[in-house]
Amino acid sequence: MTTRIGVVGAGMMGSEIALIFALAGNDVLLTDQNVEAARAAIGRLEGVLDRGIGRGLFSETDKGRALGHLRAAESLEAFADRELVVEAVFEDQEIKQAVFRRLDGILGAEAIIASNTSTIPISTLASAVSTGRQTRFLGTHFFSPVHRMKLVEVIPGFDTTDEVITRVMDLCRDAGKEPIRVKDVPGFAVNRVLHAFLIEAVKLVEEGVATPEDIDKACRLGLGHPMGPFELMDVVTNSLSLQAQEIMHDAYGERFRPASLLKQKVAAGHVGRKAGRGWKMYAQKS
Repeated sequence: MTTRIGVVGAGMMGSEIALIFALAGNDVLLTDQNVEAARAAIGRLEGVLDRGIGRGLFSETDKGRALGHLRAAESLEAFADRELVVEAVFEDQEIKQAVFRRLDGILGAEAIIASNTSTIPISTLASAVSTGRQTRFLGTHFFSPVHRMKLVEVIPGFDTTDEVITRVMDLCRDAGKEPIRVKDVPGFAVNRVLHAFLIEAVKLVEEGVATPEDIDKACRLGLGHPMGPFELMDVVTNSLSLQAQEIMHDAYGERFRPASLLKQKVAAGHVGRKAGRGWKMYAQKS
């Protein structure tokens, strides 16, 4: 059954969340601060689909279905008929809650709001909407790249109903994902495990135990990870890793204190692949 879905935020995460729901045959609207950004994101998704076709991940039929079900929206007001809206804007509580307050006044009473936050407690975010809407508010933490990573953490808030949780988990399964239900705590499940791992990896470098390159190699060849911790931080950016660790340090104390070297990297602008320098240097595209 086709569901009317909206996605707020046309960056890498938001656009690919829109893509996987469109691939499943849902009617999807994508918006950002302006419609041109949303249209540009859909253009980038054509490239994602074309590369996926070359790798055998998608077919030409998949591409046609996805692009036929995905449109750019002029503004949030176009979301008035959406049954589910997924927020995927910058990982900042105030920015996210400003979006939720606007959506609360636009959406129908039965519409569900989901946040793609990776660390911020859902009940905290839900406080931005009306009491009635809080029963239809939850977290859906997708993983990058969304079109390839199967997992979705589904996080109910304090007031989220079981009906809403079941509905969203079913929509995720229909889109080819494997949802797990996670308690509403800072960092949820995956990021608590991940950042404990990342913090220890940076400490190994600080202590001179091994280089970032060798630690990455050890994790790939010794633990079977698809990429090492420093490669991963350069992809997601060191600044976002630091932000997540600071949130969890506030919540859990010393065990999540960010390593000094990570703070120094971020302060120096060595934030990762997009900046051309992180734990290693990258050639800049012209």
